[in-house]
Amino acid sequence: MAPRVLISDALSPAAVQIFKDRGVEVDFQPNLGKDKEKLAAIIGDYDGLAIRSATKVTDKILEKATRLKVIGRAGIGVDNVDIPAATARGVIVMNTPFGNSITTAEHAIAMMFAIAREIPAADASTQAGKWEKNRFMGAEITAKVLGVIGCGNIGSIVADRAIGLKMRVIAFDPFLTPERAVALGVEKVELPELLARADFITLHTPMTPQTNNILSEENLGKTKKGVRIINCARGGLVDEAALRRALDSGHVAGAAFDVFVEEPAVENPLFGHPNVVCTPHLGAATNEAQENVALQVAEQMSDYLVRGAISNAVNFPSITADEAPKLRPYIALAERLGSFAGQLTDAAIDKVTITYEGAVAELKTKALTASAIAGVLRPLLSDVNVVSAPIVAKERGIVIDEVTRAAEGDYESLITLTVTTQKNERSICGTVFHDGKPRIVAIKGHKVDAEFAPSMIYVTNEDKPGFVGRFASLLGDAGVNIATFALGRDKQGGSAIALVEVDGDVPQPVLEKIQAIPGVRAAKAVKF
Repeated sequence: MAPRVLISDALSPAAVQIFKDRGVEVDFQPNLGKDKEKLAAIIGDYDGLAIRSATKVTDKILEKATRLKVIGRAGIGVDNVDIPAATARGVIVMNTPFGNSITTAEHAIAMMFAIAREIPAADASTQAGKWEKNRFMGAEITAKVLGVIGCGNIGSIVADRAIGLKMRVIAFDPFLTPERAVALGVEKVELPELLARADFITLHTPMTPQTNNILSEENLGKTKKGVRIINCARGGLVDEAALRRALDSGHVAGAAFDVFVEEPAVENPLFGHPNVVCTPHLGAATNEAQENVALQVAEQMSDYLVRGAISNAVNFPSITADEAPKLRPYIALAERLGSFAGQLTDAAIDKVTITYEGAVAELKTKALTASAIAGVLRPLLSDVNVVSAPIVAKERGIVIDEVTRAAEGDYESLITLTVTTQKNERSICGTVFHDGKPRIVAIKGHKVDAEFAPSMIYVTNEDKPGFVGRFASLLGDAGVNIATFALGRDKQGGSAIALVEVDGDVPQPVLEKIQAIPGVRAAKAVKF
């Protein structure tokens, strides 16, 4: 059955056609986002939901979205999506961070010119029949210092344009590497230095607990007298009331805002000040940008629903269309290794270590790790999924370690999953053979060769004669049929394991009888 996508906000006909061309059924209802009740009533019929900013994807909507696999936001901001709720339900949330980057950067530059030369006020004055040349004495931007807070995708474009305008650009961004700063031609500085040196400050950072009110009253007080501030990123990055006071005192010479704490902004502390320019969140509002993000979200969602490729997801690692088929068997292997370990674990988990050896280490291991952690946690938390697992593990204080290294043994690719609890440590190794089927090749250091099967019995015992006969007879007497039988041991007469595929479920009384066989240390039923 072809995947189905609901478009609940306005998207271009070209985007709708992309879905259709990729074999995705489309239901185009561009005004549905405003009707929460109707959206909740029908969302359960769709695999994908394509939105802009009008649709609010709440936890209540997601409760009804039983088939939903992906939400695609045509634009950068995903504030209108309950990401934790989507993540908990295994729904990939994608945005389109590049489709409107140039448009937003250009708007920031335009706003900088507007406050530097007081263009809106001068326009209003002139059209009112006044001729106030002496009143509008602006400032040149050439050779001025532009402070960029957040030098990511949009911030770096702004920096590039500013350098072209012969400005000196300094940037504060904890994630900006020195090498990247050199490549961009900007000077990387800490926030206090940026505040002290910048003639203009422009913000291009997402809203996080760390960036909320990054230009607080205290930080505004540390800025250079006469500074001009531009915000085309997110409302709430600047303390609006404190900024108004700084404008009234003359410490801040001007401000240009495209975003506000409350939107639509029908009233705001900044409104009415003669040195303030405001626009109604126009950063991405060009025909080119709207078309670009619509086409991009349609391509991304189609690639995921049809080919398993994940790009620009805010809650899961990206996987290219080329990587998806290579990853698929290893994702299955990682999840089953995790499931095996999780089913055998009966104590609080302190740490999970996943080691990737050989060719698999060159793949997107973050996606594999997410699958492995989901497998480990699912026996304890049935509603955990590949998307939510890393966050759930973090919330529970479980340390996740990834190790990659060159192949050291007999296998081209090997994944080793080790679960450390307060009681013990257990490792299981697996690989994928050329038939594409995941296999177990070692458990607790014991070599073994077994496929994962729907119903299995795992036994640890002393390596002594007679165990196999007693075990097989016991199952036969109980009417449990053995499909495959894999054995391993560390040395003759030492510790041994058995991994046995059986037809159907294993009754608890049968397990208890197995545990009563002399030399058996533990016996447990596992399912995949």
